[in-house]
Amino acid sequence: MSKDAPPPTEVAIPAVQGEEHNWRVDHHGSPASRTALAAANGPYLSAIPARIAEYEPQLPASLAADLAEAEAALSQFDQYSRLVLGFDDPRIGPMSSILLRTESTSSSQIENLTVGAKQLALAELGQAKSDNAQTVTANVRAMEAALKLADNLDESSVLTMHRELLLGQAGWEGHAGAYREGLVWVGTSALTPRGASHVAPQPERIKPAMADLVRFMQRQDLPAIAHTAIAHAQFETIHPFADGNGRTGRALVHAMLRAKGVMCSTTAPISAGLLRDTEGYFDALTAYRRGNAGSIIATFTDASLFAAHSGTELVDSLAAQVDDARQRMSGIRSNAVAWRVLPHLVANPVINAPFLVRRLGMNEMAAQRALDQLVRTGVLVERSGFRRNRIYQHDGILAVLDVYAQQLRRS
Repeated sequence: MSKDAPPPTEVAIPAVQGEEHNWRVDHHGSPASRTALAAANGPYLSAIPARIAEYEPQLPASLAADLAEAEAALSQFDQYSRLVLGFDDPRIGPMSSILLRTESTSSSQIENLTVGAKQLALAELGQAKSDNAQTVTANVRAMEAALKLADNLDESSVLTMHRELLLGQAGWEGHAGAYREGLVWVGTSALTPRGASHVAPQPERIKPAMADLVRFMQRQDLPAIAHTAIAHAQFETIHPFADGNGRTGRALVHAMLRAKGVMCSTTAPISAGLLRDTEGYFDALTAYRRGNAGSIIATFTDASLFAAHSGTELVDSLAAQVDDARQRMSGIRSNAVAWRVLPHLVANPVINAPFLVRRLGMNEMAAQRALDQLVRTGVLVERSGFRRNRIYQHDGILAVLDVYAQQLRRS
């Protein structure tokens, strides 16, 4: 736990057990020294996850009250975002995807994958030069898949989320949507699992452990955030994939919150809450494996409260940018094509003519006319400097998103 964290809340859960194996590194072709190789070889313990399908957490009254408050806060945020961003208003259109992208960016940042709002927006246009932007965009696809599959959470759904994630991650496509066949561990050495903070189960244990986890996820008798936190911790303990376990596990969080009716319209920035104290988050996962689910439940409770509060501020800031754009466009006739573009600028603050042709069905002439109108009124600026294939951006929306991300990094 972080230095300033309160004492952990005890919620007993069966601890992860271990089984001993022997690790051998091939000396031939290894760049490591003889001393390092000698230390790498030897016995290690890999995890045997407890079965939790029938687990009944005994929640202290104070934690139960905090959970109820956090769940209510998320539901209120969901309703408020729907009201402010106007998802049902055809004049405004759905803008919730920007919240999903914000959450995907924060989830990726926990894995030290950092990308600015502009690069992520360029990636959506296929124009990004950043490898991180492509990887985070793949995380967006995994989140989208998680929400679409929320009504049918089974092993196939989890594999689909992972497939969407790794198909966009260069070099890992062959592992997409498939359980790992080798050992993985959480630690500082790529050479050996010896000394790792967590050695995941042997590959043959994955399928029965995931089947047990799915049974747990499908229950309807547990408080939503506690249920979600425990499922997430169990997933991270199983670590079923060769890569992308953290991001898939956090996408699973949103699928469960959608399935349980807490978040019906939007995506709350819960990973942003976790990002404020990644040390505490990882410590809570360790505590879970040692037999205390209280820390991970409390961590997700705090992250949910932060998500509701900071998400509301983010929505208000984005809405203010839309209001400013409307005022700038007040002199344009009501049937001008630029008005059709405005609702999409929150989710897509960097656009070009092909985007409008593809997304809104405009012809090329109408698309360029809309862009010219938005530039003339000061809503968009052209920043690429190209004579052809120009790219336009909304500086205010990009600034709002970058400031939000910077505040998380500072905290």
